[in-house]
Amino acid sequence: MVSPAEGLVRLKGGNRRFLAGEARADSLVNEARRRELVNTQNPFAIILGCSDARVPAEIIFDQGLGDLFVIRVAGNIVAPSQIGSVEFAAERFGTKLVVVLGHTGCGAIYATLEELRRPTEGHSPNLRSIVDRVRPSVEALFEGSAPPNDEALEHRAVRANIRASANQLRHGSQILERLIEYEGLRVVGAEYNLETGEVDFFEGV
Repeated sequence: MVSPAEGLVRLKGGNRRFLAGEARADSLVNEARRRELVNTQNPFAIILGCSDARVPAEIIFDQGLGDLFVIRVAGNIVAPSQIGSVEFAAERFGTKLVVVLGHTGCGAIYATLEELRRPTEGHSPNLRSIVDRVRPSVEALFEGSAPPNDEALEHRAVRANIRASANQLRHGSQILERLIEYEGLRVVGAEYNLETGEVDFFEGV
């Protein structure tokens, strides 16, 4: 079983290979590995990431079939279905590391900031449900002295949303709380930079 510390080492090493253009050629298409996984899987990390097409976890971490249990939703928000998915993987496969993976330039964050600046009724109820889950973590940034510019505000908002999602996983499920306290489950937050390709593990590490 892979420990959280070893899982982080693997993810960081994979991201370094990705940055260096040294990704393993067979990491996603190894036929022998595919056959091994027909009846079992043992992912060493659970990734709750954004649906953004520019942030595919297996690629930016240079991992292959069966390595990652990936849950993707706009804004890397935490709702009951996401919590249930994390619970399932952590209990069923014994995976010890959960990474909440946000990214720069996140459309869900932009939509929430726009809503806070200029409320509108234009969103569909489904999109509004995403904005409403992001809103509490971002709303606090408008209290007191504001960041100096929009770029700084967006940066803070992305990270605040990642922290909020990580905390929801830590404290929003009796199953995950038990696994954290007694089984060594670890939840961390990370941000992927679209410009550089680098992942910064900045929360809970």
